Amino acid sequence: MTSPFLPHLDLARRHAGVGLTNTPIPRLEITVGRGGADRAPCLYRSMVCFILQGSKHVAINDQRLSYDSSQYLISALDLPGTGQIVDEDDRRPYVAVSLVLDPALLAEVASTLPPARDPEPQGVGVVINPVTPPLRDTLLRLLSLLDHPEDIPVLAPMAERELLYRLLQGPQGRLLRQIARPEGALAQIRRAVGWIRDNCNKRLRIEALCDASGMSRASFHRHFLALTGLSPIQYQKQLRLQEARQLLLAGDHNASNVAFAVGYESASQFSREYARQFGAPPMRDVRNIWRAIDSSAPG
Repeated sequence: MTSPFLPHLDLARRHAGVGLTNTPIPRLEITVGRGGADRAPCLYRSMVCFILQGSKHVAINDQRLSYDSSQYLISALDLPGTGQIVDEDDRRPYVAVSLVLDPALLAEVASTLPPARDPEPQGVGVVINPVTPPLRDTLLRLLSLLDHPEDIPVLAPMAERELLYRLLQGPQGRLLRQIARPEGALAQIRRAVGWIRDNCNKRLRIEALCDASGMSRASFHRHFLALTGLSPIQYQKQLRLQEARQLLLAGDHNASNVAFAVGYESASQFSREYARQFGAPPMRDVRNIWRAIDSSAPG
């Protein structure tokens, strides 16, 4: 199937290398990747993602989603999950553009639209919807600024506002308005998620999470599980293991040091849980990753 994003794809490939590229446009990232037989654990931040080429399977706990260049994904909060790139080859790699959502800017744009009364969010906070021509056009204007970096400070905020406006008018306007609001269950769980992220290597304290969210213990547990698909302890474990993998890939630490750095009290427990998460013990997993990178390198 021919991608409806051919001009976008040309821009993205010229301004991004393999892996994740942070562009000069604030909060805009480009990912160029290759497929694999296994799902790769990752953290889906609060963002909107457009696939320009290829497709992807996404798993957030028990929820399974698949999308391609005809759809876009919105994640309402930081969600640990897995992703698997499919339908790509060396000549046609997976290419995606992500915009990290700014709640304050969302609120500002939402304030220009007619007020709406939205119910509390239901289900895990990640959704997929069809891409519309106005969304494609707005995204192209935003990406085109990469060819004219001198225009980014003035024109990028305007293009970003238009993109958010289009999204707010779409099927997920309700979810985006909830991201923008400082009150409500989604905002409260986002604050708790922020506490876990900022204190990832510390012992989890439910009292602190209830204080951060402003919820009772029962309400907090119910909403946290509904929106993330995980218990707070499971969520923290996912973050710890992903951080550990990044530290190991940096090559500056051994497995035992990394275990303690991310908050584990037992190196053996860390090794068991790491292998369960990534399919191999820490150092073997890292060697497998570097071997795969070396084998895919040109020349």
